[in-house]
Amino acid sequence: MRIQSLRRMTSGALSKARRLGLAGIATMGLMGATMAEPPLEKTEVRYQGWAGQVTFVELADDLGYLAPLKLKWVGNTISGPQDIQTVVTGDIDIGGAFYGAIIKLIAAKAPIKAVVGYYGSDDNTYNGYYVKEDSPIKTARDLIGKKVAVNTLGAHLEFVLREYLARNGLTPAEAKQVTLVAIPPVTGEQALRQGQVEVTTLSGILRDKALDRGGIRRLFADTDLFDNFTGGSYVLRDKFIKDNPTPP
Repeated sequence: MRIQSLRRMTSGALSKARRLGLAGIATMGLMGATMAEPPLEKTEVRYQGWAGQVTFVELADDLGYLAPLKLKWVGNTISGPQDIQTVVTGDIDIGGAFYGAIIKLIAAKAPIKAVVGYYGSDDNTYNGYYVKEDSPIKTARDLIGKKVAVNTLGAHLEFVLREYLARNGLTPAEAKQVTLVAIPPVTGEQALRQGQVEVTTLSGILRDKALDRGGIRRLFADTDLFDNFTGGSYVLRDKFIKDNPTPP
């Protein structure tokens, strides 16, 4: 009986030792696999936020999609051209803008590359140009001498407006009489309702909330001119891409 008991104890001890040994080997294997992964050249990515909005990179970071990369906020902007110019100067690592603004920078020999489209317009995400419900503005020609709120100059909203005016027969001289006013998107509705501008541009949740409050109507939208399209891209500096070849 004593011998059998010793055998059972020995067998149990050996089984436990095997389990511990296998667990140890597995742990070492995982550690080895982790250690074998090439380290990232950069673990922190600098960016600018957008006032009153959650950006895609912020959402991705919050959902854990960027790990082990970390975002570093350096300030806010309301301008795509300013955002990508800040990429060119090296003050941030990633920025986004309307393709027209990107093309202008590349044509000026800026060392940047568009890497992925990040915004566009469709039936749900379009940019609309709105007037008050009782506004006399009905056509493109009615915009002569009027003020239109846009988030920034030289970007998506200006391009779409200029195209709308041209397609509706306004000459370049007449189009120049339509004044663009740069206003943060979060205050665009207020500027329209208070009479600071005759037309404002709205999209996303800002547009939906404004329409819920009523008293405004759509004059036109970018999708009326171009249907569904991708409007802009995130850009990186050529040097950033060269210095950071390892994907996260």
